[in-house]
Amino acid sequence: MSSESPKDFASSLECPAAVKPVLERVTPHVTDVGGIAVNRVLPRRARRLVGSWCFLDHIGPLRNAAIDLHVGEHPHIGLQTFTWMMEGEILHRDSLGSDQVIRPGQVNLMTAGRGIAHTEDALPGQNAIHAAQLWIALPKEQADTEPRFDHYADLPKWQAQNAELTLLIGEYANKTAPTLRFSPIVGVDLQILAAGETILELREDFEYGLLPLSGSLNIEGETFAENDLAYLGCGRRSLTISTTGPSRALLVGGAPVTDEVLIWWNFVGHDRATIIQAQEDWLAKSGRFAPVPGATKRLAPPPIPWRS
Repeated sequence: MSSESPKDFASSLECPAAVKPVLERVTPHVTDVGGIAVNRVLPRRARRLVGSWCFLDHIGPLRNAAIDLHVGEHPHIGLQTFTWMMEGEILHRDSLGSDQVIRPGQVNLMTAGRGIAHTEDALPGQNAIHAAQLWIALPKEQADTEPRFDHYADLPKWQAQNAELTLLIGEYANKTAPTLRFSPIVGVDLQILAAGETILELREDFEYGLLPLSGSLNIEGETFAENDLAYLGCGRRSLTISTTGPSRALLVGGAPVTDEVLIWWNFVGHDRATIIQAQEDWLAKSGRFAPVPGATKRLAPPPIPWRS
């Protein structure tokens, strides 16, 4: 568990002078994950981090199609994998022995810390899937924490203005999610029910990104279509968005990260030597990454492009 409370997080935060309110468009690229095409929103050249969020894949929505998702056994360090399920079901298994189906309205959170491996599979007979999978970079001082897995089936959910909101992690609108966190961070699912305006409350010391998951959003006169991330910088107290009909969006935010964060393959670290060692340990099948029960395929990393 994190040793810091939400009040501890809030007391020492300050928005860096260089990070102020902006409105930037970050476009995704399409990649294959486990046999399914997904939109990779983060990291991109234009934006690598939003707070501690360092990776964002938007999966689907795919409907009326055979879903054959299989992500073979692979390792992680230095991060938390965060899966928010909106349609369909995915089976998570990991090297700790966790065996958990995630269903719509639930979050799976795997804290990799010093090292963990896992697999992900769609359950047989599914014909729809819609999910967001994100990574949260662990702070440098907690990057080697003990690995663990947590499942959250009950999250704060309420209606305000013309939207239904679900708090996935952190604090928002005087509510607190139970989700384990190691840094000041927030994630909110917004289901906008009808055309009109919605006002979001924000923290001046957080930077934010807003991703349309279905439909489109108008922000300060610009239209953001599905999968186009609106990066907002920080320094705002609120944001007004408008829609022409029902839509859905994901709000992510957090305190800007000042430490260097490196991502290579499935590893996150704060220096190259850490990532190089993790890749060598995975290739050597060292005890750092125990086998995943039931895994039939073990993924191999591409050659590392740099040395320590």
